[in-house]
Amino acid sequence: MPDNWRGTSLVLLAMLFVSGITLAQKQQSVVINGKAGQASVLQIDGRAYVDLETLARIANGSLSFKANRIVLTLPTPTLPTDPGDDSGLSKDFMKAGIEEIASLREWASPLANAIQNGYPVTEYWVANYREPAVHGLRLASVAATTDADRSALQLLTNEFEAVRQWSNNLVEAHKSMGAAQYAISTSALRDDPLSQKIVTCGRFLAQMLASGSFQDDSTCH
Repeated sequence: MPDNWRGTSLVLLAMLFVSGITLAQKQQSVVINGKAGQASVLQIDGRAYVDLETLARIANGSLSFKANRIVLTLPTPTLPTDPGDDSGLSKDFMKAGIEEIASLREWASPLANAIQNGYPVTEYWVANYREPAVHGLRLASVAATTDADRSALQLLTNEFEAVRQWSNNLVEAHKSMGAAQYAISTSALRDDPLSQKIVTCGRFLAQMLASGSFQDDSTCH
């Protein structure tokens, strides 16, 4: 500390003693931005005062004197991170998963509409809707980086397989004329157990992905 500041400090202390203000000084541990160090703390009428040079030393900062200014610079604190925290869904996986759910719906909805209205359904026609879902599942697999992502990916894969099985069943039913029952009854396709399972699981997955945390549901198994 420059001599003029030391002289000022001595004069200040002398004035404090003369004025009868209560003084108390002791060594204490001071923590600044998570960094601890020992410092002489001066208690004056219930208030604590610490030397600026000591504060700068503890915090690995710097102290400078410029004309009539004292500049104390402290480093920006860094927040601790836990690289092992895999409890939540990553943003990339959430995005890829939601897009995959949309692709599965775009695959299932036109197929259900075609079957219920007696339109011709071929493997080639279905493939146009299936391939985007295949690609979307692949992207979700690449985006899965946390434990929660991988657990959710398994449910998403199960939903994909369920839609594929349901789609194959309807294509085969159309070939054998067995799809006529779905055109006759508007509730036949909706009441199909596999169809109900797909709808319920799809809704659950959409909600789970939007929440950002992994959850499980029996309809997706």
